[in-house]
Order: sequence, then C-alpha cells, then structure tokens
Amino acid sequence: MKNSLSTLTRYITLICSIALVVVIFVPMWRIDLVAPQYPEGLYMKIYPNKLGGNVEIINGLNHYIGMKKIIEEDFIEFKVLPYIIGALSLFGLIVFFTRKKWLFYTWTIVYILFGILAMYDFYRWEYDYGHNLDPTAAIIVPGMSYQPPLIGYKQLLNFGAYSFPDVGGYIFIVVGLLLLAGIFIEWRKSKKTALSISLVLILCMMLMIQSCSSGPKPIAFGKEECGFCKMIISDQRFGAELITEKNKVYKFDDTHCIVSFLKSRFIEEKDIKAVYLIDYSKPGEFVNTNNCSILLSEALRSPMGGNCAAFASEDSLKKYSESLKGTNVTWSDLLK
Repeated sequence: MKNSLSTLTRYITLICSIALVVVIFVPMWRIDLVAPQYPEGLYMKIYPNKLGGNVEIINGLNHYIGMKKIIEEDFIEFKVLPYIIGALSLFGLIVFFTRKKWLFYTWTIVYILFGILAMYDFYRWEYDYGHNLDPTAAIIVPGMSYQPPLIGYKQLLNFGAYSFPDVGGYIFIVVGLLLLAGIFIEWRKSKKTALSISLVLILCMMLMIQSCSSGPKPIAFGKEECGFCKMIISDQRFGAELITEKNKVYKFDDTHCIVSFLKSRFIEEKDIKAVYLIDYSKPGEFVNTNNCSILLSEALRSPMGGNCAAFASEDSLKKYSESLKGTNVTWSDLLK
C-alpha cells in the first residue's frame, strides 16, 4: 500500500521502541571531574529517574565555591522523564503495528523535538548551577563561573570537567539516526532504489561508529594547553595524546611532557586505553605508540626538550634520520 511503511522501516521502528525501554534503566549522561587530589577522578551519572556516582563528595567540594547542592528531589525531570521515554516507546510500537507512514513521520518529529528540548533543559540546569553562586562562599574568584561543559572538556580551576553521553545517551542518539534513516528509506522507496536504501544503512552504521569512537581527537593548535606543562600546544610536528578507559583525553605538546605525566602516576597503567604521538612526517596526524618508530635527536629541538620524533613507518624514519643524525629508540625506552 502506498501509505504503508516498508518492512525494513517497520522493523527499524520495532528495534527503536525496544531500545527506548532500555534507556529507562541505564545512565543517559556522565560528568567526570579530575584533579591532582583525586587521581582516580570523581563522577556523576545521570539516569532518567535518579543520580549516581560521587554526588555527595562533589556537593562537599562545590560548597566551598558557592555552588548549590545537587539534590534528586529538586529535579522534576526525574519524575516525568521515564514516562516520556516510555510513551515514545509505546508510540513506536503503535507505528509498528499500524504501519501508518504519517504516524512514523509524526513520531520521528516528536522524538527529535524532545531530544532538542532535553538538551536545552540540561544546558539551562548547567548554566544555573554554574552561575548562581552563594556570595558568602569560602572561595570567590571575581568573574569566575563554574558551568560544566554541555559536551566535551572544560577546565574549572584545578579540576578538569568532562561531559559525555553514557549508555542511554548513545542509545538515544542511535535511535534518532535510525529514525532519520527510516524517513530517507521511505522517501527513496517511491523510486524503488534498493541501492539507496543500502547506502543509507551503511551511512547510519558509520555515524553510529563515529559517535562512539574513542580514538585520538584533533588538537586545536595555538589554543589548547598541554596537560602537563600548561603551555599552549603550537608545533604540529610534535605532541601526544593519552586516552583513558573512560575515554578521557589528555593532550600534550611534547614527548617530554607525556612521559613525565605517565611517570607521575597521575593515571594508573591499568586505566590507560591508548597513547598516541604525532607523526613527524605528517604534522597533526597521530600514530599509536604500539605501532610507531621513534627518532631521538638533539637537532629536533622540540618544544619542551623531548627532542623525539615519531613515525608511522620505518621508511619515514630512515628518510629523516639521515639529516637529523639521531638514535632510534622505542616507546618503552622513553618510559624507563
């Protein structure tokens, strides 16, 4: 029938409806705080109906800078959000059984609008939480606010704050992508282009993989600080990144800084997922320390005196070693 959903879109709808039920029971968002006095980090998980993690410790610390205490009972969202998500899931099941195309479009629009509204509400809470401070607090920094990032990283005094989706948040994002893919499939169905449907599904899978990617993140040269020496990272031939098991990213301007950071034991070895160095022959691009060749040479004159250049291949290293007159070393050698 012309106004009925295709079988593929119907089952996308069913999968999305089931996935939304899962969202009710898992954390949707996570905020992590890292500082020298808390090497293991503090975290707060936001579920649809409650808070989890080190909420009381965070409240104790925030009291000194005048931030309001985080109390579950103050959030009306926790009372209504599980029902809203459940209603969206039920809406999807109705679409699945009725096969009405207009209902599917309506569901998708309502879902996307709800997602936008939810992110705005989260931002509004963060803004109020970080700006409306107690004027009698023990620590007052004129002009300073403590709004956590909506998503990503932000330095707040001596704390590094990370804000990212958790399991439920990623499921919510994937459901949105699948619904958009379903709309595109229905639009293309009228032209009977099976290839287009396949391409949409492939694109959707790529977007899902990318949204959950935990690989190296590009460095904003000239803007971002080194995680150890706090100097601005500026030389695109050098630099490094460390990614933890929690997908926190630490960026450095030189091998000297990342090696010093690792030797300080600020991050335990068991908590490290991967370490990357910039490929000297391809400025700005990363190579994993498990798969790179390293040249140590005083002629390199790197920002903090590490004087090491990483290369993705032995051929590239040989090309530069002739002019730099250096010594080949391994990543393990640098950590000794």
